[in-house]
Amino acid sequence: MSEQNIDIKAFLDADEKKDLLRLLTAGSVDDGKSTLIGRLLFDSKKLYEDQLSALEKDSKRVGNAGAGEIDYALLLDGLKAEREEGITIDVAYRYFSTNARKFIIADTPGHEQYTRNMITGGSTANLAIILVDCRTGVITQTRRHTFLVSLLGIKHIVLAVNKMDLIDFDKETYDKITQEYLELAHKLGVEDVTCFPLSARDGDNVVEKSSRTPWYEGPALLDFLENVPIHRDRNMADFRFPVQYVLRPNLDFRGFCGKIASGVIRKGDEIVALPSMKKSHVKSIVTYEGELEEAFCPQCVTITLEDEIDISRGEMIVRPDNVPNVGRHFETMLVWMDEEPLDRNKQFFLKHNTNTTRATLDKIDYKVDVNTLEKSETDTFKLNEIGRVQITTAKTLFFDAYKDNKATGAFILIDPITNNTSAVGMIVQPLEENDINQIQLPTVDLTKLGISAEHYEAVEKVVKDLARQGLEIVVVK
Repeated sequence: MSEQNIDIKAFLDADEKKDLLRLLTAGSVDDGKSTLIGRLLFDSKKLYEDQLSALEKDSKRVGNAGAGEIDYALLLDGLKAEREEGITIDVAYRYFSTNARKFIIADTPGHEQYTRNMITGGSTANLAIILVDCRTGVITQTRRHTFLVSLLGIKHIVLAVNKMDLIDFDKETYDKITQEYLELAHKLGVEDVTCFPLSARDGDNVVEKSSRTPWYEGPALLDFLENVPIHRDRNMADFRFPVQYVLRPNLDFRGFCGKIASGVIRKGDEIVALPSMKKSHVKSIVTYEGELEEAFCPQCVTITLEDEIDISRGEMIVRPDNVPNVGRHFETMLVWMDEEPLDRNKQFFLKHNTNTTRATLDKIDYKVDVNTLEKSETDTFKLNEIGRVQITTAKTLFFDAYKDNKATGAFILIDPITNNTSAVGMIVQPLEENDINQIQLPTVDLTKLGISAEHYEAVEKVVKDLARQGLEIVVVK
């Protein structure tokens, strides 16, 4: 093998090992979200020649940056309506990488009517860039977006104080804005906030440090994004393995396929299957490339066990000493995403990991005004409204609080008639005693029900079928 081939292979191997940072941008209309991302891509030399050529032509034809200037926002705003109005309507994704890290950027809309689009873009994000115009400071939109970011459990926030060139990079104004924002973030429980003075149009402190902010001692934005630690954001403590498929290619192999939602598993580890509570040990961890000694989230693997345990899709494999909440009643924060208002008499399909079940909304505790953060009573939700709700499902679910484990704390509600996604939810807490080891099972004396001895076996079969659906009954003969 030639030296050049070895270098290419080493490069590809190194590129494959880079970690991925998912981030979103949010802010009010005309704060410069699309311009910032476009400038980030342009200055970091991550655009192809055909993209640059198209950008220059589009800037002359429909750009808003002025005569002879490149409008970097056009890299993100691709819809005709977005270019005509100069705003972002739908979530736009951009993918690029540097020598240190890979990035997926979601440019989300700033309008209140597109709140659901921001929720969609931020559902998988590790970091959020909140832009504010230095001339207006922290406004209602800023508070709304910060609340949504905290609701989504995004742990890292960048406050980008943009258009600093319009106030001659005044440090006093910048300090006032950042202090006000840090107080807001603290109230919402967001502790990791980093602030930057920027001019997205001119590129100040975007990729390179600017000479026009000698008072700013922090890094450029791209340098920060390349180095912000995100490996601790994943839950590696609580092993959760929702079973997606049972693989049985031949008589000698029976494996349980799925994506590890959180935690780590190793060969030989003791596990317990929910809801049956049957225990076993991991015999092997199989992937397309071969067997592994250990696996962790978010890997997709097939797990085989030492013992024959009846496990099917929708059930979960966990550790015996670390069991999630098990129950049908829980409290959740709900974001309504349907054009049709909530009908309290309607039953919805609830999709949670590999489980789908019927669900009813028992009670609406309150609705949150996303602009003022005030709570009020309501009996329904309209598009983009957010509130705290109590839900009951027909089938037992295995879940954690969203703040502890995003993968097992999130769900969607589906309209059974239209199949539209009606709402997304983040579980807050269970509403019942849910430690599966402490559940008091009801005792049924079949003789008192008039069931004769010869029918016990048939009844026990029915009971077992009910148990598989989450209802457990002890039969006394």
